[in-house]
Amino acid sequence: MPPANLNRRFCIAPMMDWSDRHCRVFWRQLTRQAVLYTEMVTTGALLHAEPARFLDFDDSEHPVALQLGGSNPADLARCAAMAEQWRYDEVNLNCGCPSDRVQNGSFGACLMGEAALVADGVKAMRDATSLPVTVKHRTGIDNLDSYEFLVDFVGTVADAGCEVFIVHARKAWLSGLSPKQNREIPPLEYDKVYRLKRDFPQLEIIINGGISELAAAQEHLNYVDGVMMGRSAYQSPAILCGVDRQFYSAADSSDPYAALENFFPYIESQLGKGTKLNHMTRHILGLFNGRPGAKQFRRHLSENAYKPGADLSVLQDAVNYLGNSLNKRQHLPLHSKTLQEN
Repeated sequence: MPPANLNRRFCIAPMMDWSDRHCRVFWRQLTRQAVLYTEMVTTGALLHAEPARFLDFDDSEHPVALQLGGSNPADLARCAAMAEQWRYDEVNLNCGCPSDRVQNGSFGACLMGEAALVADGVKAMRDATSLPVTVKHRTGIDNLDSYEFLVDFVGTVADAGCEVFIVHARKAWLSGLSPKQNREIPPLEYDKVYRLKRDFPQLEIIINGGISELAAAQEHLNYVDGVMMGRSAYQSPAILCGVDRQFYSAADSSDPYAALENFFPYIESQLGKGTKLNHMTRHILGLFNGRPGAKQFRRHLSENAYKPGADLSVLQDAVNYLGNSLNKRQHLPLHSKTLQEN
């Protein structure tokens, strides 16, 4: 069952093309406590396609939040109700993505310029679901980047009932920069986010942007309620092994080797459903970064996991390159009966 109250001290960001359902199951082997966020799903995709394609997920992923992209309050309400039907733990509205495609759909970061519309969407979603409704946004857009602008946006949306704001501590340029550049070129403005928490103590403020180490994440908690890590968690996922102990006073879920071992049964079950091996193993390429054999591990998966018929033996061969770094685990156990028989 989903948790009654989400503890957002540590969250893993929604990342297009990365934080899919397979990735989230893998992350869950590294941390049992962190709140996971889906890739952004547009309201149009949910309302005009097969919802299960976008909404199905594994029970092990809890706590997990669905991030929506959209601006029409009625559509957002219908999709929020679907999120509850599919047993998500939170529904989050994207007001931070600056890509041209998102802007052409009149949602994402451009919504920061329409606080009243965002407030209408939040109210409609809250009326349609009992799930927490949260908003992820930037510190500003284009030349609308004053602290006063940020306060007006947050205050207007909070008045509609939103109690949790995830703030990417950079403004976004809606033209002239690519999404990648918008993650790197606008300077980080952590102080604005800290000030926002001081001025809205009743709100839950989660900080995002440029957080690459757990020690830095811990420091942010002196000023805000939670942190959200993005690409560092994806590119070097072993960092997540310390999250449960450091942020939740819980035992570590696993080490990288145990996490991969625990991921094997899920991979096997998905292979049986027709999922291609590389759709899952692409998320684990950075798991052993900096360890002996990691380069060969990555190369073997990159060169072989996409091939027709690739199965667990491909992953086992990649693991074998890690050699003595397995801390007496010379081989991870093979779960497939076929592999065991061979």
